[in-house]
Amino acid sequence: MSSGKDIPTGEGPAESDRANNKSRTLRIKAGGSVLLVLVIAASIYWLVFKRNYVSTDDAYARADSAMVSARVPGTVLKVLVDNDFAVSTGQPLIELDPADYKIAVDKAKAVLDGDEAELKAAETMVPPVNIQTSSQVDAAEAALKAAQDAERQTGHNIQQLKDTRAATAADLAQAERDSKRFETLSVSGAGTQRQHEQAETAFDKAKAQLKAVDAQIAALESALSGASQQVTRARAQLQTAISGQANVYVQARKVEALQAKRDKSRAELEAARLNLSYCVIAGPIEGYIAQKNIQVGDRVQPGQAMMAVVPLSTVYVEANFKETQLTNVRIGQPASILADIYPGYTYQGKVAGIRAGTGAAFSLIPPENATGNWIKIVQRIPVRIELDQPPPPDHPLRVGASLDVTINVADRSGPNLLQTTRITTLSNSSEKP
Repeated sequence: MSSGKDIPTGEGPAESDRANNKSRTLRIKAGGSVLLVLVIAASIYWLVFKRNYVSTDDAYARADSAMVSARVPGTVLKVLVDNDFAVSTGQPLIELDPADYKIAVDKAKAVLDGDEAELKAAETMVPPVNIQTSSQVDAAEAALKAAQDAERQTGHNIQQLKDTRAATAADLAQAERDSKRFETLSVSGAGTQRQHEQAETAFDKAKAQLKAVDAQIAALESALSGASQQVTRARAQLQTAISGQANVYVQARKVEALQAKRDKSRAELEAARLNLSYCVIAGPIEGYIAQKNIQVGDRVQPGQAMMAVVPLSTVYVEANFKETQLTNVRIGQPASILADIYPGYTYQGKVAGIRAGTGAAFSLIPPENATGNWIKIVQRIPVRIELDQPPPPDHPLRVGASLDVTINVADRSGPNLLQTTRITTLSNSSEKP
């Protein structure tokens, strides 16, 4: 009879071992499959998501801030803004006491008014002096010409009288010979008394004519001497009148000197007005006030920094990548930026420039790797990233904020260095508020 209990056979333990081995084999295969899937998934993830990306958390927000400083010395009269105030370009920020500069403007204006009055008086004198000297020169030239004409005419008349005298002298000699001949004939009875008297009369007449011609010649010679003296006087008067024209030249140069003096006074007035305008210190760009360190009553000097204007609308990113990460980085590649201050929000931008040297090379004390023991350290190179659009009002970036930057390096067609036109564009864009 059986007791109702199953009597185990000798094959039970062997079957249990086989079952355990089979289960262990299945677990190993399953683990290997899972590991293979993880490796494949990691490879696919690296190929798809990581291979064409470089990232760094050594990145910070930057902006080309403008330091506000005084251009003239003075005492602070008003401070119109405070830290964190939004300001626009040209908005008054600080007012200096303008009293001294107003006095300087009034003084410069008075000097300018005096110079303009003096110049106007000198300019008024130029036309009369010019007219007077010109009239004197014309009159002197006319008098000299008249004197020279009179001298020439007198000389011509003297020559004519000398010719007449020669003829008269010849007539006198002939009349004298006739008188002597007829006198001889009259004594000898060959001639008549009448003929003798006519010859005597002709002889006396010829002598009188010769005396008259000599008297005229003497008178004309005296007139010629007077005419010559008149020419000399007229020439001297002309020289005097011509030398008087030098007064016009002197007066004109005086006007030029006064014009230069007036221009200098005008420039000094403009400088005084500029200094007065500098008493109102305006915002150079649009942005937000930071680092205000000035109070009413402070005495400031030119160039002294009083506050900064931070243009948050033109903020950019400076990411410090390891040099080993920049092999495939190019200008224009897209980048995504995460800010620690706004978890989950992503900014989009593009690579705008790669610095010409490492951060260590431009530090205050650059490393001297040629001295002492040397340990190679991977350097970091700053990369400038410009945002595609200004940060929205609900997610503004503050200067110095910590960022995580990822660059997509799949497209490597861009240049490694900025071109000249690009540099110009960046310069112009940085100047805009």
